[in-house]
Amino acid sequence: MIMLNQIRPAIVMTMLFTLLTGLAYPLAITGIGQLAFPAHANGSRLERDGIVVGSALIGQEFSQPGYFWPRPSATSPAPYNGSASSGSNYGATDARLVERVADTVVARGGSGIPADAATTSASGLDPDISPANARQQLARVAAARAMPEADLETLLAQMTAAPILGIFGEPRVNALALNLALDASVPLAR
Repeated sequence: MIMLNQIRPAIVMTMLFTLLTGLAYPLAITGIGQLAFPAHANGSRLERDGIVVGSALIGQEFSQPGYFWPRPSATSPAPYNGSASSGSNYGATDARLVERVADTVVARGGSGIPADAATTSASGLDPDISPANARQQLARVAAARAMPEADLETLLAQMTAAPILGIFGEPRVNALALNLALDASVPLAR
């Protein structure tokens, strides 16, 4: 009987806290997220013609000359694999990192390219590139789309996000959003 007096409150408290922390709290936080930040709570989806084509938070691979290329991805087995988010974990003097960066520099046009054009982000999924990286690609994209570079420069300026609150971070351009805006203004001949 004494044991039952001790077990019953333990079972009741376990069930109570399971309901509170396992059901009520997650539902409340989900509801608040949906009300206060619906776009963020639903994955920051980017759409084209009503179809979700990606997220503003996860980079995508672009390799055609008519698109702005994102920074390299370190995920495997495929680039921008959201289920394998990670960096390469190579140290700055690791020969494999030095070789990969050197190969990327050569593939992207040689020396003088912005650092984010040759290096991966910590997650391997960064969707943003620097404005300098995008400007370095202007001639290639303009030629592939048969459009004036000045028009691309204007679009790039419109798509460049300022540092958060004007002081945190660097100016950045979401490569997927920029490519979607580019397709909307000057579709790429297929």
